[in-house]
Amino acid sequence: MTSPEVRAQIRRYFYAEHWKIGTIARELNVHPDAVRNAIESEKFKSSQPLRASVVDPYLGFVQQILAQHPRLRATRIYAMIRDRGYTGSVGQLRRAVARLRPQPREAFLQLETFVGEQGQVDWAHFGSVMVGRAKRALSCFVMTLSYSRALYLEFFFDQTMENFLRGHVHAFAFFGGQPRVILYDNLKSAVVERRGNAIAFHPRLIELSAHYHFAPRPCQVRAGNQKGRVERAIRYVRESFWAGRTFTTLAECNRQAWLWRDQVAHPRPWPGGDHRSVSDVFTEEQARLLPHAAHPFPTDRIEPVRSAKTIYVRFDLNQYSIPPEAVGRSLTLAASDTLVRILDGVNEVARHTRSYDRSQLVLDPVHQDAVLKSKRKASHSAPTGRLEHLVPESKAFLDQAFAHGESAAHEAARLNKLLEQYGAQALRRAIAEALERSTPRSSSVAFLLRRQPRSRPLALDLSRHPQAQSLDVRPHDLETYDELAQSKTDSE
Repeated sequence: MTSPEVRAQIRRYFYAEHWKIGTIARELNVHPDAVRNAIESEKFKSSQPLRASVVDPYLGFVQQILAQHPRLRATRIYAMIRDRGYTGSVGQLRRAVARLRPQPREAFLQLETFVGEQGQVDWAHFGSVMVGRAKRALSCFVMTLSYSRALYLEFFFDQTMENFLRGHVHAFAFFGGQPRVILYDNLKSAVVERRGNAIAFHPRLIELSAHYHFAPRPCQVRAGNQKGRVERAIRYVRESFWAGRTFTTLAECNRQAWLWRDQVAHPRPWPGGDHRSVSDVFTEEQARLLPHAAHPFPTDRIEPVRSAKTIYVRFDLNQYSIPPEAVGRSLTLAASDTLVRILDGVNEVARHTRSYDRSQLVLDPVHQDAVLKSKRKASHSAPTGRLEHLVPESKAFLDQAFAHGESAAHEAARLNKLLEQYGAQALRRAIAEALERSTPRSSSVAFLLRRQPRSRPLALDLSRHPQAQSLDVRPHDLETYDELAQSKTDSE
């Protein structure tokens, strides 16, 4: 019987919060009929008596036919009762046959496995998430040991072959070994083609099984009961871990998932006996697993890349920089879940943190600086480019000069002459002082430069004047100066 408190809560959810009957029943753990009785509304009561259907006189005959021939099609039954006077439509009969047809339930034996013998693997889809401007499908890799029910779970942004292999490698590292047999359904990552009982496994999965010495084994088609333990583990993840949680990053999602596994999933009672926990049985099973491999199986995604003009190569919705000397060469990109490495043969030429955003330019400043140095005409030879590079304050100075009606090109030319004459440091100080005085004119900068004391002779840069480098200056004999001094003394 529903208590008055629950009835009041049902009515509040229905009338005030406008919840549906099924939602109220699930949240309060009561039967939907109890919800309807608590609402006590006429809207759920039919004001009209149920009308007789044209199928009703033939229901007994249909039920008798289905008892003798459970798989007989509705169209054949329709032809039989039409000869007996049925005037209704075949659609009405189909609905009646679907309701009356006996549904045999298949019986199963409980699956018994040896310790450390079998594991089960599957993907689970958890919707989509936005990473910056990119929409990524969030999937969970789940591996369950059939005996102890110990599980490993990890969330990824897709179900690619690389993440499928990566989930295995991480699971084996967590378990400290691997079972002798791993069961799969007809995943594209596991089964390439199936023809009857003949199975063609994915070549990369064969390589993984050879590395870790386990045997991959597929389930039969439409036989989900054969891997029911991983199916139940996925349902357990959805109901116990996923419901009501929020995450900001994939790393935070996995951190909370592994914390839930260690604090909730593994301490739960073992299905084979309530007196032991899953973690206790897992400790026993670890000793029976196959020994862990000496080194992990490589799971990086490898693909050829090439850039014809720019210092960027494209990968997974983003672009990653390379050195300018690698432009135009055939390169190899190796991507893990966190890093993107670009190789020229066996030499690594670039390394970046992997981005899961969209249309991002992942740039190494060293690559940009190398381009700028090689493009001297673009960054140093042009008057304004060289001036802005050596005297960054000149940009704001020219902007203010232009705002005061001065010619920016004329002012830039005069600033370049002052740069040649006084040097970058002195010009920067003079421009900063001119901006403070609100006198953005080159004449003001020249006046301030003349006021500055020169601590040392200015070294002239003749690299921009190659004709000056070819001048031949003959040194004078020092005795000439002695003769001049003696002549001056005699005249006095």
